[in-house]
Amino acid sequence: MNIPSPRQMIPVYRPYLAGNEKQYVLDCVESSWISSIGKYIGRFEEALAGIIGVPQAVMVCNGTVALHLALHCLDIGPGDEVIVPTFTYIASVNTIVQTGANPVFVDSRPGDWLLDAEQIESLITPRTKAIMAVHLYGAVCDMPAILEIARRHGLKVIEDCAESLGSTLGGQHTGTFGDVGTFSFFGNKTITTGEGGAVVANDQALSNLMRMVKGQGQSLTKRYWHDVLGFNYRMTNIAAAIGLAQTENLPDILARKKAISKRYRELLASLPVVFQEPQPGVSRNEWLVTILLPSGCDRDRLMSDMQSLQVETRPVFFCAHHMPMYAEGSKGVRTPVAENIASHGISLPSFPALTLADLDQVAEALSTAMARQGFD
Repeated sequence: MNIPSPRQMIPVYRPYLAGNEKQYVLDCVESSWISSIGKYIGRFEEALAGIIGVPQAVMVCNGTVALHLALHCLDIGPGDEVIVPTFTYIASVNTIVQTGANPVFVDSRPGDWLLDAEQIESLITPRTKAIMAVHLYGAVCDMPAILEIARRHGLKVIEDCAESLGSTLGGQHTGTFGDVGTFSFFGNKTITTGEGGAVVANDQALSNLMRMVKGQGQSLTKRYWHDVLGFNYRMTNIAAAIGLAQTENLPDILARKKAISKRYRELLASLPVVFQEPQPGVSRNEWLVTILLPSGCDRDRLMSDMQSLQVETRPVFFCAHHMPMYAEGSKGVRTPVAENIASHGISLPSFPALTLADLDQVAEALSTAMARQGFD
């Protein structure tokens, strides 16, 4: 008698380490250049700059410090205000507060779940210094509208591109529209260095300033001479070695993720779920396939049921202005679209090595879990 083997748990994400990662890391170890100096940092920066389409990229140790570095070098500080979507990962907001500035929360758009540019103008005050556009789940914000508002009011624009490497609007890569673009290379991102991040800017002087500040403010031409207050936000050579290998496989990673997203839409077409829909002109990286469950569906129960069927899911981000440290100062904030998304969204397994059988298992688990609640 043939006994079927038990199904393996399908995680939400798993890094795709199918290239030269091991070879490059061993080269670092054998060379002894394992800290923040070494050939792989420059090579990774050059490769990433070429992918994004900027003169240079500046590597840092994670995506959160990338945001803080950008805000700091744009001279945002105490008393300033930064407009930011409430539906975002908390780092977007925490880094604003870490500069001494205040986050001003804006609602999302129903279709692509991103910052609603039409609501920005009503939130601008004499203290507003910048707008942070967060490109969630690989979709791209309405950058032309955001930039037009920023130009008229003399505001800086920071793009949080942690989830959008490989995404473009009108053929232009995210991170190149505003004053600074920030990226993350955490283990679940499109490419990873384990922990890592980057900042990019078209303005050479700003890019040089960020490079100096991330290295303790040390002069770029004179060792141990420190021109400005700085931070230790440097990336290690080992992390950069992994990142360089990842960039070599980026076309394959993006192609696999697009195929996964397409297949999910086919498999789930009969279920009452809603996918994120990017605006026209967007080519997205399909970072995490994310859906909204129907009203009345118990998300926690559904996720637990899917877990029992060997499929991991994760909820979308909760609204930042609901967090305890921001709730008191956010009384009166009304963001109904963001709150609806935050309460109904889940992300499905989306890593590049998923097989067709894996996708069938995810779809079957979701369908079964929804049917248990009367949604079929």
